[in-house]
Amino acid sequence: MQHGDDLEDDFVPDDLVALSDEEDLPNADDIGGLLSADEDDAGAAQPNPVQSAAALEKKRKRRAKEKERKAKKRKLAETVEPVEPPSIAAQPPVMLADYLSSMQAKTFNEMSGIELADAQIPESAIVDTTAWTESRSLDQLVDFIVKVLPKLHTRLSQRPKSNGAPTLIYVAGAALRVADVTRVLRDKRLRGEKGGDVAKLFAKHFKLEEHVAYLKRTKIAAAVGTPGRLGKLLCDTDALATTALTHIILDVSFRDAKKRTLLDIPETRSEVFRTVLGAPKVLNGLRQGTIQLVLF
Repeated sequence: MQHGDDLEDDFVPDDLVALSDEEDLPNADDIGGLLSADEDDAGAAQPNPVQSAAALEKKRKRRAKEKERKAKKRKLAETVEPVEPPSIAAQPPVMLADYLSSMQAKTFNEMSGIELADAQIPESAIVDTTAWTESRSLDQLVDFIVKVLPKLHTRLSQRPKSNGAPTLIYVAGAALRVADVTRVLRDKRLRGEKGGDVAKLFAKHFKLEEHVAYLKRTKIAAAVGTPGRLGKLLCDTDALATTALTHIILDVSFRDAKKRTLLDIPETRSEVFRTVLGAPKVLNGLRQGTIQLVLF
């Protein structure tokens, strides 16, 4: 019995056996293929400069489009007209009386509660305009007067009897607004052929003496003015009479560039209550029912 290798000590493999053993080993090409595959995997882990540049360009374009989209959205938001809040003037008289009372309290903050009650504008003097459901803008003012204030419409079309004695006083907060309202009230649909003039009363460019002289020589159907100038004419002169006065309109729906109304601005609010509505001949007319107050 032999141990170990069964081959004889002097055994020499023939060429055929030697060749068949070599075929079981990987050849040089196979090793090269394996090595090149490993090297390719290692290369794939490294960033491709061309691909990186394309990805960055794509990201840049995406950001540019997003920025452009936001800019268009912002521009669209700026061009959309803001929604104005409902006008306080559309409220019924009982609520308007409370509103005016609160504005008076801001003006006469030195007064006691009893004194404020004495100065309060009676609810009965405030015209109920809740039937008007359209906007309270100047392009609707003529229709508003025709439909809601028929008595005023009739009187505006009649020839005034006395100089400087309007049937309407319209109180606006600034000179430019006064000019705009004046143009509207001069409409033939209101004045007809016989109606008096429409006075434009504000301090800018006009001295008080000029307005006094104009009123004393002119028959007017309406006086449109700022509270400061109207107050001076009512309290400091006899040029603006109230003998024919039936209506006072407060321009409370209009808002200035700072979104403030006639009664939001402390200066104009004070003049309205102290020298226009607070003028003795006006306040007496409101209390006696000969003058009606309209909020537009």
